[in-house]
Amino acid sequence: MNQNEKIKVLFVCMGNICRSPTADAVFKHQVRAAGLEKQIYVDSAGTHAYHIDEPPDKRAQKVALTRGYNMRELRARTVEPNDFEEFHYILAMDKNNLAVLHDRCPQQYSHKLDLLMRYSSQWDSYQEIADPYYGGSHGFEMVLDLVEDANEGLLKHILSQGQG
Repeated sequence: MNQNEKIKVLFVCMGNICRSPTADAVFKHQVRAAGLEKQIYVDSAGTHAYHIDEPPDKRAQKVALTRGYNMRELRARTVEPNDFEEFHYILAMDKNNLAVLHDRCPQQYSHKLDLLMRYSSQWDSYQEIADPYYGGSHGFEMVLDLVEDANEGLLKHILSQGQG
């Protein structure tokens, strides 16, 4: 990788309105707090085209704002074929979306795919971030708890690789 090239991280869930935009907003905040905006690019996408160009779910936005994360500017999009080439880390929220990514991903880029929770240090019993869409506000709080921890681990990993 070129020394001047930004590290690109893509968070992926099904519709790109709850979990992946939450991960996107939290990671952008963490990257900014670390002074690494010029080195790390962050985006999110969905595996399904249910909500193209829609803002994140109002419940996700409300819970995120209580912790200082603003998601108002984000808009849902789907994973595009060029994302597999462009991004260095393509992190799914759950195993179902990871399987969809593996099905679509050209073999030479499959090493970029993983679950976000792989980077968690506090939530060993969680491999996935459950979809909060059909539940109450507690689910959105849990998404934030998991995402904050896993993203912190991801940032440490990127820095330990000399990438940030």
